[in-house]
Amino acid sequence: MGKRKIRVLLAKPGLDGHDRGAKVVAHAMREAGMEVIYTGLHQTVPSIVNQAIQEDVDVIGLSIMSGAHIPICKKLMGMIKERDIGNKLVIVGGVIPNKDIPVLQDRGVNGIFPGGVHFDEITTFIEENVAK
Repeated sequence: MGKRKIRVLLAKPGLDGHDRGAKVVAHAMREAGMEVIYTGLHQTVPSIVNQAIQEDVDVIGLSIMSGAHIPICKKLMGMIKERDIGNKLVIVGGVIPNKDIPVLQDRGVNGIFPGGVHFDEITTFIEENVAK
C-alpha cells in the first residue's frame, strides 16, 4: 500500500479577489503528488481553521495579495494555538515584502514564499517539513 499523500488546504483570506496564482500553485502541488483542497476566494480565518480541521490537512497555505498578511497571519496563528492544531505546517505566499518575512516567522509561520518563487521551492519545502 502506498504512503498517504500530503494534504494541503490552500486558502485566499480576506477581500483579495485575485486567485490565479493560488490556482497555479495548487496545480503545481498536485503535480508533485499532493492532495490539494482549494477553498476559493474571500475566506475568513475561522473558516480556514475549521476547514483545516475538518479536512485533516497537513499544511495550511495562504495566498495573500492584498498586503494584509501580517494581521491575517497573526489571527490565524492565534486560532491555531487556541484550537490546538499546532502540528500543521503553515505557509504563506503572495505579495510579501522582504522586511515582513521576519515578522511572519516570529508569528510562527513556517514557510514564506514571496512572488517569483519557483514552485519547486514550495513543494520541496512542504515535502521536507511535513511531520511524517
